[in-house]
Amino acid sequence: MSIHDVKIDALRGGPADLAQYRGKAVLVVNVASKCGLTPQYEALERLHERYAPRGFTVLGVPCNQFMNQEPGTAEEIATFCSATYGVTFPLTEKVEVNGPGRHALYQELVGTPDAGGHTGDIRWNFEKFLLAADGTPAARFAPQTEPDAPEVIEALERLLPA
Repeated sequence: MSIHDVKIDALRGGPADLAQYRGKAVLVVNVASKCGLTPQYEALERLHERYAPRGFTVLGVPCNQFMNQEPGTAEEIATFCSATYGVTFPLTEKVEVNGPGRHALYQELVGTPDAGGHTGDIRWNFEKFLLAADGTPAARFAPQTEPDAPEVIEALERLLPA
């Protein structure tokens, strides 16, 4: 299965249609509104704005599995992201990224190793997966890795389709 074929809803309802990202590099990030890493939304938005014209998007995937740090409703999450961080990149429905209820999107992603060789369960909010234009996972970054860290930018620039 390709990531582009995974079924997931948008935060505000209806299908998120991952097929629309065919031909684009995508940074998939499990996000949360009440986490010490939440300020990463700022760098994620800057990355999205900077590279969107070149065939890139950030895809935020809210998750409440880490100390209940994303407890809000879809409306509360959308309002928080927009009002606090000016987020314009797409957000999906809230999903589980670990355990027996792990969403199919993350079933496809967790086998990707990060630079230290970690595969498997998501360790915390803001773990990042960089997808190539064909939807294959190309890189994984730890939650503490800033979205605009040199290693993320270098990997992204290698993948940009435009």
